[in-house]
Amino acid sequence: MSGLDSLAYRLRPADGTPDGALVLFHGRGADENDLFPLLDFLDPARRLIGATPRAPLSLPPGGAHWYVVREIGFPDKETFDASYELTGAWLAAFAEETGVPPEHTVLGGFSQGAVMTYALGLRRGRARPEALIALSGFIPTVDGFELDLSPPLPPVAIGHGTHDPVISVEWSRRAKRELEQAGANVLYREYPLAHAIDPGYLSEVSAWLSALPPSRMRASTAE
Repeated sequence: MSGLDSLAYRLRPADGTPDGALVLFHGRGADENDLFPLLDFLDPARRLIGATPRAPLSLPPGGAHWYVVREIGFPDKETFDASYELTGAWLAAFAEETGVPPEHTVLGGFSQGAVMTYALGLRRGRARPEALIALSGFIPTVDGFELDLSPPLPPVAIGHGTHDPVISVEWSRRAKRELEQAGANVLYREYPLAHAIDPGYLSEVSAWLSALPPSRMRASTAE
């Protein structure tokens, strides 16, 4: 399979001509249905065309996975690299099919999906996205994987539960420090939850997304 057929996904159309795109990556053991409702929550005006792809791996204890977990912070290289390449190709096909270029696409995710968001949004050699949303995740350390934190960086929204027993909140604190030191504008929040998404923070992220300038996102079509 190639192009959009390389990953299962759900698509939510924009209301009219899209100002950009919003792609959300689910967490470990979930699927493309898990974060689909967040597309309307984050973008109630439907300015953006939305999509939720399914991770390519089927692993115990079930559901879809982006990579094999061996140590938090350090994804298994073989499975991580394979998913990264497959998902990068899917994003390229998504951009071609929708007409929304990568630089006008917001990438976001939860847990493993947040890890893929950082990887696909900040790896050296990739086009910079419009913005990033990273919930309860970490910037991955993988042999051969290199970040590009040269300015200008996209704005980043980071949220994490302080009682998270799966991925410690310290990983998001570390990401915040690293990104801010590189000059990124970071909307950062912690909340008294475990490995979960705070609806209150999502409301804040929704307002943050709506403030992204549509004129900038439309610039490529006007040129």
